[in-house]
Amino acid sequence: MMTRILTGISLLALLLFALWMGGWVFSILWIACVLLAMAEEFHLLSGAGHRPVAWPTWLALIVSIPCFLLFDENSALPILMAMVFLTFCIVCASVLFRSEPRIEDMLMSLLPLLSIALPGMFMLAMGRLPEQMSRLLLTITFFVPVIGDTSAYFVGTRYGRVKLIPLISPKKTVEGALGGLLGSLLTSLGLYLIALTTGMTLPVVWHFVLIGLLGGVIGQLGDLFASIVKRHCNAKDFGTIFPGHGGMMDRLDSILFVAVFVYIYYLLML
Repeated sequence: MMTRILTGISLLALLLFALWMGGWVFSILWIACVLLAMAEEFHLLSGAGHRPVAWPTWLALIVSIPCFLLFDENSALPILMAMVFLTFCIVCASVLFRSEPRIEDMLMSLLPLLSIALPGMFMLAMGRLPEQMSRLLLTITFFVPVIGDTSAYFVGTRYGRVKLIPLISPKKTVEGALGGLLGSLLTSLGLYLIALTTGMTLPVVWHFVLIGLLGGVIGQLGDLFASIVKRHCNAKDFGTIFPGHGGMMDRLDSILFVAVFVYIYYLLML
């Protein structure tokens, strides 16, 4: 437990540093995290007996990164959508022309693209927004799922009785999920109140209520997604880079899902 706590404190310190610095510092650190998480997921899928085609996703990611660092969303998003479709076509062709084509290999090849590479680029896009809004949205994207996960753990440990989805994650409970949702909501509202003290012009508070609630639900879905991937691959964690916490993907699973939601919410509603 002490190892887990010390690792968690170190990760929190690194996150706060990245959010405070913003700009290129945040972008470089985030890109490194995305690359590592994607390598972990491909490695896990390969270890489970699948034969994913990895190079199209790596190429798409490498091409997309400068687009989101240099261009605004009006230019970068169409390029990203084109890269996703092109990657899909290349993966399909690569698997179809094998001596033993399997649809499982095709789907597993696309999994890291959709669960890591694409959400990772949405996070980079948030980093290119005006400074105050960028810092607020990035902070929400990280802390809504993280505090929600922490709240779910403590509430579930203390009050958990009804299993949520035992076939996927035996330790998760309905009570823990509700506690996590409350934690995500309070986190979003707390960040709204902190932002008010800076004099920043903010949307009305109900936006933050929705972001907290929906972000909490989506973050838990991201965590369950990671759980079913690990269970399918018969693995406890995606990696071992963080003592007591597993791999990079174990830390980013819910954050990646929330990143897509927060950025789309910003474009459509704020």
